Amino acid sequence: MKMNSPFRAKPFRANLALALFAVLFVAGCSKKPPIPPPPPPPASSGGGPVNNNSSGRPVVAEFTAEPSGIQVGQSALLRWSVTGANDISIDHGIGTVQSTGTSRVSPSVTTTYTLTANGTGGSTTATATVRIVSPPPPPPPVVSDTGNRSKGTVESRTAELQDALFDYDSNNIRDDARAALTSDADAIKRILIDFPSASINVEGHCDERGSAEYNLGLGDRRASSARDFLVQLGVPADKLKTISYGKERPVCTESTEGCWQRNRRAHFSAGQ
Repeated sequence: MKMNSPFRAKPFRANLALALFAVLFVAGCSKKPPIPPPPPPPASSGGGPVNNNSSGRPVVAEFTAEPSGIQVGQSALLRWSVTGANDISIDHGIGTVQSTGTSRVSPSVTTTYTLTANGTGGSTTATATVRIVSPPPPPPPVVSDTGNRSKGTVESRTAELQDALFDYDSNNIRDDARAALTSDADAIKRILIDFPSASINVEGHCDERGSAEYNLGLGDRRASSARDFLVQLGVPADKLKTISYGKERPVCTESTEGCWQRNRRAHFSAGQ
């Protein structure tokens, strides 16, 4: 009986061991490290934007004075908007205020107003200054180019003044109203030179939409805006009287935007 030699089995076992080692080595080298998971998204409340103010201090988005320069006896409007505050106050007698609002002030000297907002993370302050400016010099006397032109009457001269038009539900002075009022200011100064005892009514008007009570208030704000603009251009404040007619005296009665625009105006008439 022929017996297998032990020397033949050894190469086989050696080759088998080398093959197993190679498989294990390749498997070990091909294994990659696990990929870490992505970071979680930033937390938000109710699906809204994330608040980047991590300090917790209040944020003063706006604190302004309009206009920033006035004459003695005139007024300016403080306007503010604050977020993240527990309590808000403004000095110089204004006191505690809401997070958004306005306040009309009439300082007799240049005054800097300080808004202080307190929150969980501390306090924030902001300032707005109202400067007192000198009135402009009086206009030079108007010399007629003909030398004998008739002065007319206060009523006829006032009727030539241009209306200042406003946007819907607004008393802000637009660019076209600014141009009209600038021209009117020069004309009113000439009227007052020729008629020193005269006065001019600044009327506020609205279109037909809205209640009568609301439009009376809006008309008053429009008349006051036009008057304040004229005073800034040198028209004597005591010669301008404001009156609101709301929607009671339209110049156009059609229910169209073109007609409504004509009715949203500041109009001028001779005072009594």
